[in-house]
Amino acid sequence: MNRLRDELNLSSIDVRSWHQPLMIMTAAMSALVVVAGVGLFVDGRELMHASVWAKPLKFGVSFVMYGATLAWLIPQLSRARRTMWAVGTLFAVAGLIDVGFIAVQAARGTYSHFNASTDMFDQIGQRIFQTGVFGLFGASLVVAVMLLFQRIGNAAFTWSLRAGLGLAVLGMALASFITGSAQSAGPRTVEDAYGNSVPLVGGHGVGTLDGSGMPITNWSTTGGDLRVPHFISLHSIQLFVLTVLVLTFLGGRIGWLRRERVRAQLAGVVIFGYSALFAITAWQALRGQSLIHPDAATWTAFAVAAVMTALLAALVVMAAHRNQRALRAEATRRSEQVRRERAARHDERALGSKAAPTG
Repeated sequence: MNRLRDELNLSSIDVRSWHQPLMIMTAAMSALVVVAGVGLFVDGRELMHASVWAKPLKFGVSFVMYGATLAWLIPQLSRARRTMWAVGTLFAVAGLIDVGFIAVQAARGTYSHFNASTDMFDQIGQRIFQTGVFGLFGASLVVAVMLLFQRIGNAAFTWSLRAGLGLAVLGMALASFITGSAQSAGPRTVEDAYGNSVPLVGGHGVGTLDGSGMPITNWSTTGGDLRVPHFISLHSIQLFVLTVLVLTFLGGRIGWLRRERVRAQLAGVVIFGYSALFAITAWQALRGQSLIHPDAATWTAFAVAAVMTALLAALVVMAAHRNQRALRAEATRRSEQVRRERAARHDERALGSKAAPTG
């Protein structure tokens, strides 16, 4: 464990040293997860055949993961510390406002997204909610840019953080596209949890309306849904960091994984494969196609990405094995050379002692 911590530069394990405003936000989101989880079972109100607490639960879980990651990451950045602290605080405040509005609307039994009601609270909430989205995106973008100019831990760890946060920023930009495309869609009237009519402008789907979703995620089953690549990208950083942690841990037990370069290459393969997954699901959604109903083109793209990822992984592993064999052969050759030199010196000393005069 000490080797793992030293190699990845995980000196800030103590949670007390993490970014405190982000930790406060994470704690609040954790409390929301508990409240929303209970609400799923005790509150029978629904919006479009889904519990009013389903959306707060999903957002709460997502922000717990992402917020805790940023809370640890920001103190690790050695440059512009005050600026980065302010950026983290901006993200925490924006997250509390946005997800807080989602939770309040759930408690009210109405919609937080795309709500075009003339109710004063809904109108003001929508303005604040949209402003908070840009705050979340901007803060994540600044952190991602700062990561480009400094290193945290070894190469695999640094590039995993960069790629993960970069994909998260792309996913947030995609969320903005959802909002933009939704505004261009015509208004429609739906019912809230109490049967009251609520006007919605647009929705999450591409080529389809909200309301026909998968269990738990509520992703569309009838058309494209940009929430799929948005989710995939937003949590890529956790997957990439976990990959590096596992590779580093195994490096202490598997010979060919001990080289930092090999672990960095394998982490790069995971980043490539996951980025391809993000790109394909975004392309699929933009074509108005449901995740669970892929056409031949989508299946082909998935197959090509899977084969290329597997091929790259195989090439890295084979190269690592070749290098390990070469190193073992070199070590054996040097050991044999040392043994021969020692034997030669021993023979010289033996011959010298025999040739010495006896007086």
